[in-house]
Amino acid sequence: MATGHYELTKSSNGQYHFNLKASNGEIILSSEMYASKASAENGIASVQINSPHEAQFEMKTSSNNKPYFVLKAKNHQVIGTSQMYSSESAAKNGIQSVIKNGPTTDVRDLSA
Repeated sequence: MATGHYELTKSSNGQYHFNLKASNGEIILSSEMYASKASAENGIASVQINSPHEAQFEMKTSSNNKPYFVLKAKNHQVIGTSQMYSSESAAKNGIQSVIKNGPTTDVRDLSA
C-alpha cells in the first residue's frame, strides 16, 4: 500500500521547510520556516509522533471563512498547518489523511 512522504526543502532565504504529502502527491500538511535543517528535521519527528493522535488536531476557520486545521505538539505549539478546504467535512478527511500518512519515515531531502 502506498503511503505518504515528507519533502524537506530549503527556501531562497536559506530557511528550511517541509511538506507532508499523501500517496497521491497532494500536500496535506506544511511546516513553518526553520532557521536550521536540524530544526526542520525535529519538526518532522514531532509530526511523526503527534500525527496519530486525533486530539492533537485543531479545526480552524480562515479570515475568508475556509476551514483548515493545525497539528499541535504536546506543548501546544503548532507544528503543521493544512491547506484551506472547501468544507469542514473535507478538512476532516484531511485530518484523517495526516493521521494515516504522518507516521511515515519516508523523508526526501530536497534541500541540497
